[in-house]
Amino acid sequence: MATSNDLKNGMVLKIDGNLWAVVEFQHVKPGKGGAFVRTKLKNVLTGKVVDRTFNAGVKVETATVDRRDMQYLYRDGEDWVFMDTVSYDQIPVPNTVVGDSAKFLLENQVANISMNEGVPIIVELPASVELMITYTEPGLQGDRSTGGTKPATLETGAEIAVPLFIESDTKVKVDTRDGSYLGRVND
Repeated sequence: MATSNDLKNGMVLKIDGNLWAVVEFQHVKPGKGGAFVRTKLKNVLTGKVVDRTFNAGVKVETATVDRRDMQYLYRDGEDWVFMDTVSYDQIPVPNTVVGDSAKFLLENQVANISMNEGVPIIVELPASVELMITYTEPGLQGDRSTGGTKPATLETGAEIAVPLFIESDTKVKVDTRDGSYLGRVND
C-alpha cells in the first residue's frame, strides 16, 4: 500500500481488480480546500487511458511488478518466446501483451518485460532500434532530405515514413514509441 502522495510515473496500481500504470501525475494545492493528485492512468491489459483524481494522502494499492531484461528468441503460434538473460528461463508472452512492440522486434533483441505474479504485463523496447529497410521506392535525381517522405518497409515488416533519398538495404534508426525515422546508421 502507498498513499496518493507517493505516486510516480511507471508505478502500477491495483484498482477495482485491474492493473493501471501511472502515465502522468500532478500534485495540486488549491488556495481553498484540500490538496489532491490528478493522474492519467493506462490499463495494463487493454491500453485504455483514463483520468483519475485522488485526494491527497488517500491509500492506493500498488501491484508488485518485477522488471527484467529478456531476450526475444522466436514466435510460437500466438506467443512470443523470451529468455531471461540472468536465469535463462524461457517464458511465452501473448501477442496482446507484446502489442505494437512487435513492429520493431527482431530475434535476439533485448526488451524489458514487466511481470506481475509471474504473468507478463508490459513489453518495453529501447527508445530506438536499428533496422534494415528491405524495400522502398527508388529515389529520384535531386531528392533532398528536406523534400518530403515516402513509405519504407523494415526487416520486421513494419512500414515507416523515410526521407526521399533513403534507398533499400539502408540501415536506419527508428523511434520505437511512435515509429518515426531518426536517421541513417553508418556501419
